[in-house]
Amino acid sequence: MDVTLHLAQDPEADALLGRSPLAALTGMLLDQQVPMEWAFKGPATIARRMGAEDLDAHEIAVMDPEAFAALLSEKPAVHRYPGSMAKRVQQLCQYLVEHYDGDAELVWKGVTDGKELLKRLQDLPGFGKQKAQIFLALLGKQLGVAPTGWREAAGAYGEAKSFRSVADITGPESLAKVRYHKQEMKAAARAAKAAGK
Repeated sequence: MDVTLHLAQDPEADALLGRSPLAALTGMLLDQQVPMEWAFKGPATIARRMGAEDLDAHEIAVMDPEAFAALLSEKPAVHRYPGSMAKRVQQLCQYLVEHYDGDAELVWKGVTDGKELLKRLQDLPGFGKQKAQIFLALLGKQLGVAPTGWREAAGAYGEAKSFRSVADITGPESLAKVRYHKQEMKAAARAAKAAGK
């Protein structure tokens, strides 16, 4: 895996996301309740604070939980909720060590069926169906991982030329389109909730 991503809108952070499967998974895990760019800068920030060029699932899995939480909490914090996210990142790494010998790429490497890959992603700690579908779409659209039926398994996120998620961000213009789509979805949800009262 060595591609150019533009999810963090930061060259160093995006370079790491493009070459490190664990960084890409970690960025996706962090992508909730914070701006997308903030979430996807997280892996590079964690690596830098650990004094490394990349993330290592084995190393993170065995770190003292309080020390790892403190690392994510340093200013600027990696996430709005650094303590709970530190726990989730460690759980993800522990799962990868237990099931994939710490190699995040083995989650998708050699998988030939989109449904199977979606199931593997949903089995990861912190990955519900929506997050798994978005990451599957990212794999298919930008990372060259396209098992049979991946678009169908990714649902609406797999649609070509849609701007629904991080899977569709290739630069500032597409980021703006994805952000606009998310705002529209939130507005529609608020309107539906108000109408239901």
